[in-house]
Amino acid sequence: MKKTIVEQVMQLSFMPRLFPVNVYLVEEENGLTLIDTGMPFCQKGIVSAAADIGKPITRIVLTHAHGDHVGSLDGLKGAFPEAEFSISARDAILLTGNTRLEAHEPQTPIKGGIPKGIASKPDRLLKDGDMLGSLLAIDAPGHTPGHMVFLDQRSGILIAGDAWQTRAGLAVSGDKRLLFPFPAMATWSKSTALSTAKKLTDLSPSVLACGHGPMLKNPLPGMRQAIRRAEALFA
Repeated sequence: MKKTIVEQVMQLSFMPRLFPVNVYLVEEENGLTLIDTGMPFCQKGIVSAAADIGKPITRIVLTHAHGDHVGSLDGLKGAFPEAEFSISARDAILLTGNTRLEAHEPQTPIKGGIPKGIASKPDRLLKDGDMLGSLLAIDAPGHTPGHMVFLDQRSGILIAGDAWQTRAGLAVSGDKRLLFPFPAMATWSKSTALSTAKKLTDLSPSVLACGHGPMLKNPLPGMRQAIRRAEALFA
């Protein structure tokens, strides 16, 4: 496990050289917000990192309901039973294994590792504009129908889940990079993901923190270039 700290955000990267799976601990005055839970083997490292900071995990938040982001959820809820568990209302349905599409959504199959057997039930169903401590919740569909990202209002760090990737080069969700194609292979709607990428670029984040790959400072030039590439590829 590799730790990277920028301002109040700690990235924990598991298997960073092979198949990086990232989760984030966001420090607040009285506790920690955990964004994504990685895979089942990530639980021990997450608990250890929280102990090193010296604060309890008081919130567990999911960007989306794919297996490599929810794998330690049940274990961590057991370890921190008072922690509030939050996910978007839309991906809460996906978390149950239900891949049914809603009438207004692009009718392309939902892809990726859909979890099965998750016992934890959300304490809070998130909507665009909700606040979780210092974090602003933002709708960011495309990778999944109910994907969300979280902007730290103190620092401008954008915790973007799989709306973007920085492994094997900065890319919009759905833009397949040969050295790390997996987020693209798991993307539900490329056109929706591209619209989301443009929306997130307009937020002018100071740091882009994704589910796969290193944290990227001053990401705007790269984000704009990646959007131009995706526009050409997705046309």
